[in-house]
Amino acid sequence: MTAAADFSEERDGQAPVLRFTGDLSLARLGNLPDRLGKVQGEVATVDLSDVDRIDTIGAWVIHRFARQHDAEIRGLDEDARHLFEQVEAADQPVQMRPQSGSSFRRVLGEIGEATSNAARTSLGLLGFMGATIAAFGGVIRHPSRFRFNATVQRFEVVGVSALGIVGLMSFLIGIVIAQQGAVQLRQFGAEAFTINLVGRITLRELGVLMTAIMVAGRSGSAFAAQLGTMQLTEEIDAMRTIGVSPMEALVLPRTLAAIVLMPLLGFYSSVIAIIGGGLLCWFALDIPPVAYVARIREVVPITDLFVGLIKAPVFGAIIAIAGCFQGMQVKGDAEQVGLKTTSAVVQAIFMVIVVDAFFAVFFEQIGWI
Repeated sequence: MTAAADFSEERDGQAPVLRFTGDLSLARLGNLPDRLGKVQGEVATVDLSDVDRIDTIGAWVIHRFARQHDAEIRGLDEDARHLFEQVEAADQPVQMRPQSGSSFRRVLGEIGEATSNAARTSLGLLGFMGATIAAFGGVIRHPSRFRFNATVQRFEVVGVSALGIVGLMSFLIGIVIAQQGAVQLRQFGAEAFTINLVGRITLRELGVLMTAIMVAGRSGSAFAAQLGTMQLTEEIDAMRTIGVSPMEALVLPRTLAAIVLMPLLGFYSSVIAIIGGGLLCWFALDIPPVAYVARIREVVPITDLFVGLIKAPVFGAIIAIAGCFQGMQVKGDAEQVGLKTTSAVVQAIFMVIVVDAFFAVFFEQIGWI
């Protein structure tokens, strides 16, 4: 066992020297810090050439003593010198409480930071969309690079597995629209127009919009979580190393699946919502199914179906690109996966609603109302 930490006072000419010996580690320091605190007078040099071992605690004790007495430390080997450099770099004042400033400045700073983050995210999303289009062009030029199996698997995840929840949601929405419409229209003796309300609003707007929101929460979040986990485990870096493009292998199949299946899911959702509204009209308004279907055919123009089918693939592209973009942005730790997944869902839903508003204005301008 090495000797306990100790020191002795000597003189090198006229300069006082403190020479340390033994083991300057936590287990062997003993009362050395207390004894050093009682050292009075000037100390020019701290000599560690006879020290057997030193750890971080011992280095901190010596560093603190040398700083207090403005003494020079000598006798360090390469490892000990590196340790003292790390201890000295860490010897910085720590602010226990943040400085209190103006609430107005704090709010203004948060608004500026949020604006800056939104601008960076928008630019990054735009660049990612361009990279996705470039990857699609590369697959068109080289069809052998198209990953058919991965795309078909995404079809099942995005479409087939979502039929149950999308159908249930649409059925209930159709019932709610019919019930609320009937209550309001009954005041004017116009319960029959409930069919107009259900048919047009589901085919034109709510069918595809609610489906897009459901797909964003279900598939968009899954895309972000999957790619984010692959980023953390460095699988995406490994793919680049072996010459596989992550855009072609991961992003493109998910984007194609969302674009192709969103019109089908939107149409399916609209039909189920119309069925739900028809059941309520049958039981609550005594409108038989035959009359209900005949009325739907009369009052719902084919343009309403076209509007929904045109919007659906655009919504699918937005959801897939937002989810994959946020997943590819994951860095650092597992907490980032959750944060980016949340960002993907919020971003996708926000963009879907904004684009839907633009579509509403556009179709109104061209007369599809």
